[in-house]
Amino acid sequence: FIAPYSAKVAEEMSPVVGQTASYMASFRPESPLSNLLPDILLWASPKFGENPDFAVYNSGGIRAALPKGDVTVGDVLDVAPFDNKIYFLTLSGEKVMELFGQIAHRGGEGVSRGVALRITKDGRLLSASVGGKPVDKNRTYRIATLDYLAQGNDEMVAFKAKTDVVAPDSETNNVRFIIMDYFRDCAAQGLKVDSKVEGRIVVND
Repeated sequence: FIAPYSAKVAEEMSPVVGQTASYMASFRPESPLSNLLPDILLWASPKFGENPDFAVYNSGGIRAALPKGDVTVGDVLDVAPFDNKIYFLTLSGEKVMELFGQIAHRGGEGVSRGVALRITKDGRLLSASVGGKPVDKNRTYRIATLDYLAQGNDEMVAFKAKTDVVAPDSETNNVRFIIMDYFRDCAAQGLKVDSKVEGRIVVND
């Protein structure tokens, strides 16, 4: 009875969407996979007419690692099994500092390239910069994230102060499909996807 359905599921999960140059897992405070996923949100942003200052992806939403070599549809679904959609919002610099403080309290989350946080072992934020400059409390910042986080979940309550929301609601805007599109785009260019720990979140001794 189950066999025909198992075969159909295997058929849908097995297509290869791209390749990785290395095994990528997620862990705090910073990891290859928790760096890659917010970078993918930034990569996708221009398709929605957006140019965010940075992106945030919660480590708790990353439920598997990516293998080295071929990456299949099933691998991406394992990593991003939820129905999260990409979401754009604006926060004041003051609220961005609150957000980074909340990320520090959680021991780190996925932040995109250009964000640099220094935190303590007990979860305090020591310093924060975006694009090589300290966060300016007198300006606003455009952020790409997940709809789940934008509601203030995973203790990132600073997101509740969001303004200028853009929340694409099409099924294709599900983060898992955006990840697959990124892999396919890299594959079309003959590139293997790679990501490394590079000092985005540093824990002071």
